[in-house]
Amino acid sequence: MARCQYCGANSPLIAQALGFCAQCIRAHFAEIEADITAVHRSVRQHFGLPQPPLVAAHGRPCRMCVNECQIAPQGVGACGLHGNDGGRASGVTADWGKLSYYYDSLPTNCVADWVCPAGGVGYPRYSYRPGPEYGYKNLAVFYHGCTFNCLFCQNWHHRQGARRPEYVSATELADAADARTACICFFGGDPTPQLPHSFRAALQARAQNRGRILRICWETNGSMHPALRAGMAELALESGGCIKFDLKAWSEPLHRALCGAANNRTQENFARLAARIPERPEPPLLVASTLLVPGYIDEAEVGALARFIARLNPDIPYALLAFYPHFFLSDLPRTSRRHAEACLAAAQAAGLRRVRLGNVHLLSEAY
Repeated sequence: MARCQYCGANSPLIAQALGFCAQCIRAHFAEIEADITAVHRSVRQHFGLPQPPLVAAHGRPCRMCVNECQIAPQGVGACGLHGNDGGRASGVTADWGKLSYYYDSLPTNCVADWVCPAGGVGYPRYSYRPGPEYGYKNLAVFYHGCTFNCLFCQNWHHRQGARRPEYVSATELADAADARTACICFFGGDPTPQLPHSFRAALQARAQNRGRILRICWETNGSMHPALRAGMAELALESGGCIKFDLKAWSEPLHRALCGAANNRTQENFARLAARIPERPEPPLLVASTLLVPGYIDEAEVGALARFIARLNPDIPYALLAFYPHFFLSDLPRTSRRHAEACLAAAQAAGLRRVRLGNVHLLSEAY
């Protein structure tokens, strides 16, 4: 049990690493911002990452994401992947990325598995079977590095991968899409810092597999530059793939406290993609998910997110995911069934027509 450093409340739903309850973060962020920044600075330093904003006076500008870094000479950006070598860009490129990849048999455990062509949606144009695509596989591409600094990261080891010297070429990745590969999914970490690499690999793989189904999908925090978002939309729309946004919080103060970054770019990109849904209503272009972090992402947060989504299009699929204690929020409990069901009801009350609970095997009966 931890104590909120602002209001003094004691609760098992206050993360010791963060040190503040959700109510105080929302209502008094200006007063506690310096303390929250110090938390994220400490986490980032642990992994050798600089703290945004990075605005070196004579730095090299990087516009890949919401951080809008201006990288100092011989320095790296907030993601740890883009650098400045004497005024020249260094680090990952469209040809060379930092990642790992593997195959998942279809249908697989995906945020969009309930509305995805891997389950038969969009057959026969975008799916090999009218039901589950048994006998086919997904090429899962796990990009190292991220544009956020989420204290609850379920895949925090991506930070270690971003520091390794090994690179994977776009050509190697494209060649990994064999005749039984029905889709390529880019996730991580987050694909945002390496979207040009994913584009090159996807285009090459599609060209090498011309005349057959090969869907291109992304799972992302949505913080990319708008031009990159547009490129994702074109590839996903044409191939039958989907773009899955992890909407982490509605409240900007809460988002900054949990993720170390603002959420305005994510919301803008999500809205722009939603406007393109009529170009291909099924299978869905856009899917949303939210991790139900106990004590922080409650029915009020989910309700606000769901109203935002519903205003754009009430048929956008929305998955609510159970939280498992991890990384710097390891002292929080698992998501309870009561918490999950309250959030589900809030999302449905907001007008969304396609909402589901995911990871139900993680739900706790406590509190």
